[in-house]
Amino acid sequence: QVQLVESGGGLVQAGGSLRLSCAASRSIVVINTMGWYRQAPGKQRELVATITRSSTTNYTDSVKGRFTISRDNVKNTVYLQMNSLKPEDTAVYYCNADYYYNSYWGQGTQVTVSS
Repeated sequence: QVQLVESGGGLVQAGGSLRLSCAASRSIVVINTMGWYRQAPGKQRELVATITRSSTTNYTDSVKGRFTISRDNVKNTVYLQMNSLKPEDTAVYYCNADYYYNSYWGQGTQVTVSS
């Protein structure tokens, strides 16, 4: 089992930056894929970015060039650096871990981008 705790959300003006953190309760070296998803009001949860054990990354088109996902295997933490934020990035951001055929989620952190 894996517990995930997100932090770093908040209110920021358009064009600003935030860094989200996702701390895992166990070593992330053994976790196949970790990622960030987001859910805006009235919309379905969508993939933002993922990173594999070998640090291969994947991004949804709308964040390419603005967001960067990374992992620190010593701190068991995954990060999402978000630059050039837009109002449409406003959502609750969730951390996800795929481990031993199960999918684990954090409680989410709110990101609000004002215009």
